[in-house]
Amino acid sequence: MGEFIIKMPDVGEGVAEAELVEWHCKIGDPVREDMVLAAVMTDKATVEIPSPVNGTVLWLGAEIGDTVAVKAPLVRIQVAGEDGEAEAVPMAETITATSPSLQRGEGFQRADEGVSPASLSQPAPSSGPAGHRLPAGEKGRRAASETTGDKPLASPAVRLRAQDGGVDLRQVTGSGPAGRITHDDLDQFLARGAHPQPAATGLARRTAIEEIKVTGLRRRISEKMVLAASRIPHITYVEEIDVTDLEDLRAAMNATRKPEQTKLTILPFLMRAMVKTIDEQPVVNATFDDDAGMISRHAAVHIGIATQTPAGLTVPVVRHAEARGIWECAAEVVRLAEAARTGSALREELSGSTITITSLGAMGGIATTPIINHPEVAIVGVNKIMTRPVWDGNQFIPRKMMNLSSSFDHRVVDGWDAATFVQRIKALLETPALIFIES
Repeated sequence: MGEFIIKMPDVGEGVAEAELVEWHCKIGDPVREDMVLAAVMTDKATVEIPSPVNGTVLWLGAEIGDTVAVKAPLVRIQVAGEDGEAEAVPMAETITATSPSLQRGEGFQRADEGVSPASLSQPAPSSGPAGHRLPAGEKGRRAASETTGDKPLASPAVRLRAQDGGVDLRQVTGSGPAGRITHDDLDQFLARGAHPQPAATGLARRTAIEEIKVTGLRRRISEKMVLAASRIPHITYVEEIDVTDLEDLRAAMNATRKPEQTKLTILPFLMRAMVKTIDEQPVVNATFDDDAGMISRHAAVHIGIATQTPAGLTVPVVRHAEARGIWECAAEVVRLAEAARTGSALREELSGSTITITSLGAMGGIATTPIINHPEVAIVGVNKIMTRPVWDGNQFIPRKMMNLSSSFDHRVVDGWDAATFVQRIKALLETPALIFIES
């Protein structure tokens, strides 16, 4: 029998390491050629690593959430024949939802710990917090404690008396063997003036704590948010917009749309309004490399659309929105959102945005403070549409109102420019015919 070593593949684009997000095997599992063993993530793309051979898994070289360097040993497989090494070739890249319930195999060891495959099959000694072997008595007490949990020791008679009196026995100190609570202990508790608990209502306290390791896309989101919030001085500008006429126009266009046309939401109108406004305010359609001290203003308008997926927040990009009409923008938003949710979006569809729109739809609230998608300098937040009374000079009339909550990088965009940008969008959305007039 021989040993076949699969190393962390080179995923390209100058990436020197990737995060392990899924194991599809555990130690002792039989594997066959082309069977997917693991998945690693770089940026927001997940690469599946297949087995090039048939055999049995001897050793796994990383835990879920670990960052693994390219060329580092990842899996050792027992095969028939001579020893060998293999560098896994990545399969086609897709976006996948990482499973928080995925479990790694027992006997898990890091590749760089120099542990032989034979030692991995040996059970680890029972240990305490410092890694020392526990004495037999301590192990027994710990086992008893884990078995008993938070339930105090007391006879059925004491428990019944405590229940009738509304006493929580967890508040009573027991003097009997192993901390057992006696009638005397209960009497002393009441004599000290301790207040009994209210009669049982069928509601129980919850003490469990679920620990969830931050891995995969959730880790990427966390890192991006920390980067943006810590390095970008945000200024947020909120303005209300009367979208009554826009909603009437949208309803009319949807009523007469062709079968192959996508149903219009407010986003395509906003996208076209942003394109027209960026022609006048190019400062907001930019990226800022703060390490190099370089601002890049983009002629192309690549609009990121923040999208919630089962795996977390992603930002698919509608490229060249300046060259797309209302219907084309609508179709592309729907296509990209579906690709992001199903995990079929390509890498280039999830990167390269120059400005972003974020919307929570009907849950959009009255106002938000969106965080800029680094390294961009502006993000436009859409809040929910509500019918509100508006004074027209003579009377209150019902109007459909919506707030835009937009954030800007104050290092690049001055407050005046930010306000001018939003006010111009407001004018276009409140008089939607202007969106269709070519300048």
